[in-house]
Amino acid sequence: MDRQMVSAHDPAMDAKADIMLLYRIDPSRNMARFYRLSIQPTLFGGSSLVRNWGRIGTEGRLTVELFDTPGEAAVAYERMAVRKLRRGYRYESATCATQGTVDAARHLDRLEHSD
Repeated sequence: MDRQMVSAHDPAMDAKADIMLLYRIDPSRNMARFYRLSIQPTLFGGSSLVRNWGRIGTEGRLTVELFDTPGEAAVAYERMAVRKLRRGYRYESATCATQGTVDAARHLDRLEHSD
């Protein structure tokens, strides 16, 4: 099975996951947080919104919300993404998004050199 990412609106969603990884980093406040959203299929034909958040470098907390259709999960996914973007979270490169854990020092160094 290939591991290509697809949109939540794709009918082939039953075999793949849609993942968004956001960061909120403010060294002056000692803040280094991540927020991961993903839509994943359930065993019974529905979809789930998996939310994982916490301090960068930790596993963080995890919660799963179940939905009957991929469309309902996609609406919740978009709503949560918009909420987090309003609160100061920002997108990161796809290479960081594919890693299981994030190295905060390396990430902060990358942000400093991007200016």
